[in-house]
Amino acid sequence: MDKAQEFETHRPRLFSLAYRMLGSAAEAEDAVQDAYLRWHGAEREQIAAPGPWLAKVLTNLCLNRLTSARVQREEYVGPWLPEPVRTEGGALGPMETAEQREAVSMAVLVMMERLTPAERAVVVLRDAFDYGYRDIAGVLDSTEASARQLYRRARLHLAEGRSRFETSEQPRTDLLTRFLEAAALGSLQQLEALLADQVVAWSDGGGKVRAALRPVSGRDKVARFVLGLFTRWVGEMEIEVAEVNGAPVVLGWEAGGLVAVGVVEGGEDGITGIRIIRNPEKLRFLANQSRGLSQNA
Repeated sequence: MDKAQEFETHRPRLFSLAYRMLGSAAEAEDAVQDAYLRWHGAEREQIAAPGPWLAKVLTNLCLNRLTSARVQREEYVGPWLPEPVRTEGGALGPMETAEQREAVSMAVLVMMERLTPAERAVVVLRDAFDYGYRDIAGVLDSTEASARQLYRRARLHLAEGRSRFETSEQPRTDLLTRFLEAAALGSLQQLEALLADQVVAWSDGGGKVRAALRPVSGRDKVARFVLGLFTRWVGEMEIEVAEVNGAPVVLGWEAGGLVAVGVVEGGEDGITGIRIIRNPEKLRFLANQSRGLSQNA
């Protein structure tokens, strides 16, 4: 097996790592390609274990990207949401447990933005890839004690304000179905009944398409916001339900192009969050995934 072929055997795992680090499929692909260039230029005989070597190279590439991304996201127009990825095809690894699905959920990826780049790396390596603290220290060129401290601090940050996630796939699907039915009927009363008192809706247009520039909060305001969207979109958009980031979501297609992704998050009191991604740049990867799945069906 030549070096290019050997790298391809690691590519899916590397993409999964980079996406969890960056929250962007496009940036993850670029980071993986940069890792390939490093791999291609290295002497193969000097690499004892390709997997760990590539993980370290890629992690450090992602750390550099995260540092510059913080400045870009501070200047982002409106709420920033992660780039959605279809997961039923295994693009981000197994989705067999609630923990695996939660780890790549929109809510968790947004909360990961609270972390420093190093904290984010430790959480991803520890939780998603089962790295020991010694291995993490090797990746980050730090000590085991430092890796443990980073992990503890990161988990505390993530716990702050963390809402309770559904642990079963079926309630999420049922909640999404009822949400779509109420919105399609234009029933404000039925929609409000599904929403928690403190529900929040975020809309990410990135300044490229029409979207709310601030989060919408509260049952009444969110219900009216959602119905306003459906009123504008009815008859124009083809609706599809698909698994994205480990959960059932709504895809909105118009003239063959993906124009919106809607994520509904549930808690004990009903729908606690609605995230709508409309930035065309963030929908490109998922649209290509969807076309590929359609062609292979």
